[in-house]
Amino acid sequence: MLLPISLANLALSILSKFLPSEVAEHHPHARPPPPNNALDFRLRHMHATTSSARVYFADLPPGGPGAASSTSDIASPPVSIRTSPMRTARPPSFAAIARARYMSMRGQSAALDWDEDDVLGPDVTRRETLLLLAKMTSDAYFMPGASGWYNLTDEWNVGMPVGWEPDDDGFRGYVFATEDNSTVALTIKGTSIPYIGGGPTIEKDKLNDNLLFSCCCARVTSGWTPVCDCFRGDWKCNQECVETALIDDSLFYPTGVNLYNNITVMYPNANIWIIGHSLGGALASLLGITFGAPVVAFEPPGERMAAQRLHLPSPPSTHHITNVWHTADPIAMGTCTGKLSTCGVAGYAMESQCHFGNIIEYDTVTNLSWSVRLTTHPIATVIENILSKPWAAAEEQGLEVPSIKRQDDCVDCFQWEYGNFTL
Repeated sequence: MLLPISLANLALSILSKFLPSEVAEHHPHARPPPPNNALDFRLRHMHATTSSARVYFADLPPGGPGAASSTSDIASPPVSIRTSPMRTARPPSFAAIARARYMSMRGQSAALDWDEDDVLGPDVTRRETLLLLAKMTSDAYFMPGASGWYNLTDEWNVGMPVGWEPDDDGFRGYVFATEDNSTVALTIKGTSIPYIGGGPTIEKDKLNDNLLFSCCCARVTSGWTPVCDCFRGDWKCNQECVETALIDDSLFYPTGVNLYNNITVMYPNANIWIIGHSLGGALASLLGITFGAPVVAFEPPGERMAAQRLHLPSPPSTHHITNVWHTADPIAMGTCTGKLSTCGVAGYAMESQCHFGNIIEYDTVTNLSWSVRLTTHPIATVIENILSKPWAAAEEQGLEVPSIKRQDDCVDCFQWEYGNFTL
């Protein structure tokens, strides 16, 4: 006769006290379970895109090639991230998204039947959650074991996979998954720039920054070389021209769409999270708007203007997107503008400032007396100087992180005029 589950668990708990310590420690039912609202992730794959826009994956076996999974499971705990239910809206299919975008580009409205659902997303009200997600997205900049790599799960020992060679595309990162494949976390690398990190993908990253976040093709002054030919003089920009430039296949957004669709084939029943920093954070938000995936974006430039130019269908809500930034970062705040700004001197037209979704803003200017400068933008600064310690201003309100707010009243590029202007 079978015991009821509650009695069976009680009996097992009592018996485990009389087992030898080494047996009790490794018995699957004797280990303390993770919190009910936590998910355990392990690093599964590297992802990268070649210059021909092909997405490649490299599997990462724990402990290096040939390592026994049982040994690595005992030696290295997974990344345990607390979750929280969130409401999201998913499109019925990718074909429906493409059809709605096509009609919108031609001035026609297309109603999209969103499938609203409650899913588990990261609990962004917890400091530890943000810290772990920030470390996961920070690793997207590095090969395993390189200087700056946060060793979250196991030591990895892999060769340079396809798509990570110096002359390949800059769209790359990692894929984490739970043991049952119910949830997958996708990370996306942000911009590599010369004086805060560098890297071989600088030029491709810069092109995407100037296409996505400039008012008109990175035409800051007459001395700039624009990334598209849409400027029509006197603060006028050809709307159709700039939209066409953004939709070009060389842009990272369609690459991200291709990657997301690949992930859904690999993990057909998974709830997918998307995490990114800087350019990677803005791309994560654009994909989250497209597919209804939970997003956490660290220090992202404003992506709302790019979403509108890409003609992305507007979901019923964007509460599944969370932006995390601090006030000393001029890129996230949208203040790194003008030819004499640090961004301008480096050739970056980071002119957007409006974001979708929720915002967790750390006021480092007021609370830490930081000055506004580009060197505060790297994810390592956020990890080491903000998220790795309690935030006093939040704790005074009984919170672990600053209270969530939104950026509803925001206008990008207000001095520009857009229309069907000709040369």
